Amino acid sequence: MKKNMVCISAVALMSVSAMADISVSTYDDLTEGFQTNDFNPSFHYNGVTYFDRNNVDGVQTDGVRFVGGGAGFDSLGDTVMVENATFFYDEFPTFGSRSNGLTFGRSFVPGDNLSISRLSTVSMALDTNADFASIEIGFMENGVWGGDVMHFEATLRGVVVDSVELVISNLGGRDNAAITTLSVGGGEFDTLRLFATLGDEFTAMPMILDNLTVNTVPAPGTLALLMGTAGFMNRRRR
Repeated sequence: MKKNMVCISAVALMSVSAMADISVSTYDDLTEGFQTNDFNPSFHYNGVTYFDRNNVDGVQTDGVRFVGGGAGFDSLGDTVMVENATFFYDEFPTFGSRSNGLTFGRSFVPGDNLSISRLSTVSMALDTNADFASIEIGFMENGVWGGDVMHFEATLRGVVVDSVELVISNLGGRDNAAITTLSVGGGEFDTLRLFATLGDEFTAMPMILDNLTVNTVPAPGTLALLMGTAGFMNRRRR
């Protein structure tokens, strides 16, 4: 009888494991161009809502200050844009999944080239909680960008679960394009945030995003339901 219960419980746990799902946002099925505007400011894609885009005040590396929000000459702009960045993927063949990437700001270059718009912050609310996430980022380093810090964090109901940061190379000279992958885990979370700082303030860095990868987890009640079903099945077998 005990052996039967162990087997049934194992099946329940395997069922929960099977319900976990890895989701990769490639943006390649979207058409290049603006994805949001004043009349439709929301952007939801592949189980993720992108919000609080460039909504903080800060200072750029040249000392010029910017304000949060999408309106006004002094703001970075909060429009979500899909860019066909074929030339960038040619330069970095291991980056993302060609040829579309995601940027935020005011404008983009149509066609195979790109202008990496500046990003200060963007938050990503997940439809389903996750326990792992990674994002691939194309950015600029050295030159005026050296010393900026890129942050990627995961939160659950506003509490930070895990975070990682990247200090941008500061070798001087001319700036150059580079790529990286940032990842977070360490527990269950419902929201991701990517942002940049310079000292104690927010700053704006050129970034293009691709392959947001999320490992979702079953809802908290799912395991209890399956284990309860396993117990019921065991009682029936008696």
